[in-house]
Amino acid sequence: MKISNAFPSEYLRASDLNGKSVRVVMERIEMREVGDGHKPVLFFQGKDKGMVCNKTNANNIAAAYGDDTDDWAGQSIEIFEAMVDFQGKTVPAIRVRVPRADPKARPLQSATKGKADYSEINPPPADDVTF
Repeated sequence: MKISNAFPSEYLRASDLNGKSVRVVMERIEMREVGDGHKPVLFFQGKDKGMVCNKTNANNIAAAYGDDTDDWAGQSIEIFEAMVDFQGKTVPAIRVRVPRADPKARPLQSATKGKADYSEINPPPADDVTF
């Protein structure tokens, strides 16, 4: 038994991705009471769990699809697990990126070269991950 299964969560966790990158279509974003305050929660078409959207992920999505979250509905992103520093520890977290082939997205510009930055693009996303 996975210990993460013993403590189910209403929201998506990095462990739910099973180490895979998953392409999803954003459906809506809602402000919800989560933990220590109100936070944006991003919901996806065909998925049960929403993802609590931190500032890093929100800024990455906004860079591609604009600052107005109403414009995010129907747009694709890839979600994946990454190890990040949090409160002095390295922990798994969810990160997002815009799929390379999404023609509606504005490519992120490199601060140094002025070229589109696709440095984090990985192999094609999994479609067999349920959450």
